[in-house]
Amino acid sequence: MILFPAIDLKDGHCVRLEQGEMDRATVFGADPAAQAAAFAAAGFEWLHVVDLNGAFAGRSENGGAVEAILAAVDIPVQLGGGIRDHAGIDAWLEKGIRRVILGTVAVRDPGLVRDAARRHPGRVAVGIDARGGRVAVSGWAEATDIPAVDLARRFEDAGVAAIVYTDIDRDGVLMGLNLEATLRLAEAVSIPVIASGGLAGIADIERLVSPSYRRLAGTIAGRALYDGRLDPAAALALIARAREAA
Repeated sequence: MILFPAIDLKDGHCVRLEQGEMDRATVFGADPAAQAAAFAAAGFEWLHVVDLNGAFAGRSENGGAVEAILAAVDIPVQLGGGIRDHAGIDAWLEKGIRRVILGTVAVRDPGLVRDAARRHPGRVAVGIDARGGRVAVSGWAEATDIPAVDLARRFEDAGVAAIVYTDIDRDGVLMGLNLEATLRLAEAVSIPVIASGGLAGIADIERLVSPSYRRLAGTIAGRALYDGRLDPAAALALIARAREAA
């Protein structure tokens, strides 16, 4: 299980939104590269970066901040938000992003996602963001009638590296992960699934490393890290012990 610290970018700053609302953003820092370096120094194995402006605009909007993050750390970075064509995918992978996360385009052009996964094995993930189990797109601003599990199944044989499943209703509000819904999705496909949205503290990590949820490949922590509710050393030590015992 991998714990991904999140760096959400809005206007070049590190922020956290509440339930995906851009006007409910809390700024946690003006130097995303420094924040990335701090996460790497704390022992995290990956970074999870989202271009929030890009998610709404449909194109990368915080490219400078992302490039600064890449220059600041040696650990792998996965990036989502506004990546919706082959040009964007290719450009970010060439710049050093280890894995791109495709969300809106997974709904609107699944063929592009399949093609990208074939062209870049292990470097394309699908982001599935849901309210009440139904997929939302375009920076979570547009609801669909597609069940999250149905969307995941569309990519079962596509060769995508992972699915990042976010419960929008819990995102940024420290309600705890929706592990039951995430596990149902993980059990419906063979693709590794990463839980996102609402991680509140060490209790969520304890549940994730328990036998009931070991099927999940990882989780993303945002506000709990920035607020100090989740101690990185304690969380990473717990995960390390679980790996040794597995």
